Amino acid sequence: MIRPAAPADHAAIHAVVAAAFGQAEEAQLVEALRADGDALLELVAADDGAVVGHILFSPLVTDNGRRLAALAPLSVEPGRQKTGLGTALMEEGHRRLAAAGIEAVILLGHPAYYPRVGYSADLAKVVTSPFNGPGFMALELAPGALSQPLGITYARAFGL
Repeated sequence: MIRPAAPADHAAIHAVVAAAFGQAEEAQLVEALRADGDALLELVAADDGAVVGHILFSPLVTDNGRRLAALAPLSVEPGRQKTGLGTALMEEGHRRLAAAGIEAVILLGHPAYYPRVGYSADLAKVVTSPFNGPGFMALELAPGALSQPLGITYARAFGL
């Protein structure tokens, strides 16, 4: 079951994120984004009440007035990876963001994983960002959202 994250989930989210990445840095990013009020959308995948997956989207400031979000991080408990939970979390997140008026999502991730749900490095080439390369990808939630060049600024927790 995918649902919004609740404060009671925070310790379990920390554990899942740290286990998925093999370090605490991404879990600390989640906590910093929350503390700064920059958790635009945070969802968990739960199985029998236990958190087994997590996704967080934060707002991006754009220089052209577009409403964009950053996806970071996406985490699935190591024993549950490759079962479709990550894809399900992304798809539900995209649906909710689109309904809220978010026009596109940007991420820095594995170039072989994220294209399965429509992310594209080519689409991200119009975005001026501290990141670039094949792992810097974008997904339009509203057609044409990334048809013109734009600059973005990440939430403070990213330390950019």
